[in-house]
Amino acid sequence: MEFKTPYELIGGAETIQKLVEAFYPKVFSHPDLKPLFQGDMSEIMRKQKMFLTQFLGGPTLYSDEFGPPAMRARHMPFEITPTRRKAWLACMREAMDEIGLEGPIRNAFYERLEQVATIMVNTPDPS
Repeated sequence: MEFKTPYELIGGAETIQKLVEAFYPKVFSHPDLKPLFQGDMSEIMRKQKMFLTQFLGGPTLYSDEFGPPAMRARHMPFEITPTRRKAWLACMREAMDEIGLEGPIRNAFYERLEQVATIMVNTPDPS
């Protein structure tokens, strides 16, 4: 029996491309997230495609160019609150819906993203 990576199970580079293209317009326009996402969307999208490819067991594109992902450290300069975590995940769910990503692989992928998003929180919500 051949083992398939989550990357292969979701449809590889083509699905990652579609997901990132569906996701970032949502993030850039979301009122809670917009302050964090300024500048060149294409470069942010390129890095996200590389990261998600590696995150799901595909080629190590991100590490090859930038070194170990160390995502929490890379995100420390940004105020990531529980509200922003929730908004980011909502945008990702909408993007997954939009591209028709379904089934157990979607659920497993989303659960891993929830874990990563939780680790990224570094600032409490304003009271």
